[in-house]
Amino acid sequence: MKILVLGAGAIGSYIGGSLAARGEDVTFVERPEVAEVIARRGLILHRGAYTRTENRLAVFTSNADALAAGPYDVCVFALKSFDTEAAVDALIATGHEVPPILSLQNGVDNEPLIAAKLGADRVIAGTVCSAVAKPGIGEIIEETHRGLGIAEGHELSGRLAASLDHAGLGARLYPHAGPMKWSKLLTNLTGNATSAILDMGVGDLFSDKRLYAVEVAVLRECLAVMDALGFAPVDLPGTPVRLLALATKVPRMIAQPVLVKALGSGRGDKMPSFHVDLYGGRGRTEVHWLNGAVVRHGAEVGVPTPVNAVLTETLESLTEGRIALDTFKKNPDSLLRLLP
Repeated sequence: MKILVLGAGAIGSYIGGSLAARGEDVTFVERPEVAEVIARRGLILHRGAYTRTENRLAVFTSNADALAAGPYDVCVFALKSFDTEAAVDALIATGHEVPPILSLQNGVDNEPLIAAKLGADRVIAGTVCSAVAKPGIGEIIEETHRGLGIAEGHELSGRLAASLDHAGLGARLYPHAGPMKWSKLLTNLTGNATSAILDMGVGDLFSDKRLYAVEVAVLRECLAVMDALGFAPVDLPGTPVRLLALATKVPRMIAQPVLVKALGSGRGDKMPSFHVDLYGGRGRTEVHWLNGAVVRHGAEVGVPTPVNAVLTETLESLTEGRIALDTFKKNPDSLLRLLP
């Protein structure tokens, strides 16, 4: 397959580099300073017991030049959700044919947005469950191999899944996009916003009785919205989502130790993405597209989502500088006072 990857971030480099290593024709679009390093040195992939430097790929610094070198079978989006609309518009603005988009992004609203701009037949839903780190430009570490999901329903779905699986990425096909994407959203919500707001690790959150109740409420609200939409949780590659959903229904004394181990100690010292973005000075997080999506879709189907609403508004205020970062830092009581 001939594949265009928009951006050489952690997931984009992981997917594109792995595909190139197995002989697929891969092209990246990146900023000049990043493109120069990758073109000169290649992508360095650390996966399991081996390290590979992959040079069999093309790198462009403009969408127009990259698309002119097409056509491509598919374009991989592994972008933050807040960059989706601008990225699609930039591709369209080139005047070249835009290939079908494989959206491997977190959240549940990217595919509908892409479909609205390009057509429903031009988007394929996917989700990445493996944990990947990017220690530097053009260097990727597969920290935990779980796999990825691809939704059926597109003529390229089976072919894409086969190529990704051949590249050692552990691809699995799902009959419907909705349950797959919402199940991934459920896992993305766990400990994410609360960790950023309070500057606390996930293990500490789930070890605290009061904050454990907050996290369970976040998940219960999401599950209620999913139920109203007709989506049941599905297990994702290496990710027992149905067990996570079940844990919200059993007594705390049974579920809490399991969640502490699985979600706290299991990630070591690594902080969730919202915390990384907030304290890394990015100036944006995806909370609007994750917790905020639960709130928006809940309003559409008549399901109250007050806890997700408070976490969304609070984290957005912290990110935008409307509230000082130290307001809630290591101070659960200050956040609990805002919650219902």
